[in-house]
Amino acid sequence: MLDAQSIKNTATAENKGYDGGKKISGIKRHLAVDINGFPQAIHITRANITDRDGAIALVTLNLEQFKLVRTMMVDSGYTGQNFANEISSLT
Repeated sequence: MLDAQSIKNTATAENKGYDGGKKISGIKRHLAVDINGFPQAIHITRANITDRDGAIALVTLNLEQFKLVRTMMVDSGYTGQNFANEISSLT
């Protein structure tokens, strides 16, 4: 399972962005967990990075963790055939 969460960051932080959908200025945590809920990969980005782009970066940076993964469960923030093709080509 893969999802992202935008969270507020301090006003002085250098690496922050604005998530227009959530109206939050800060960072975004991208998290992949296994079927037991144990974290498999974590990637932190600015909040203005889309869920799809963050997920592609997370998988790219953690390819070894995803060698045996056959199915990835995601919510509606990860729609699109281009996203599915990109993830399939990485793993």
